Amino acid sequence: MNTILLLSLPGGSEWLLIFLAILLLFGGKKIPELMRGIGRGIREFNSAKNDVQQQIQEGMKDEGKRESGA
Repeated sequence: MNTILLLSLPGGSEWLLIFLAILLLFGGKKIPELMRGIGRGIREFNSAKNDVQQQIQEGMKDEGKRESGA
């Protein structure tokens, strides 16, 4: 089986099926709350990722200063 086909994004009918499954599992009233939770999680993940990138860049600058000063 071709691995590229397994990694492809779902088409229109698949998205409809996924949406209907979510609607059945969570109900119409819970979906906005679920989406808010997902959005909050994505924001927290991106914030943590940016913090780690900033710490790595600062560490690289500090290491460069130590090497040039020695």
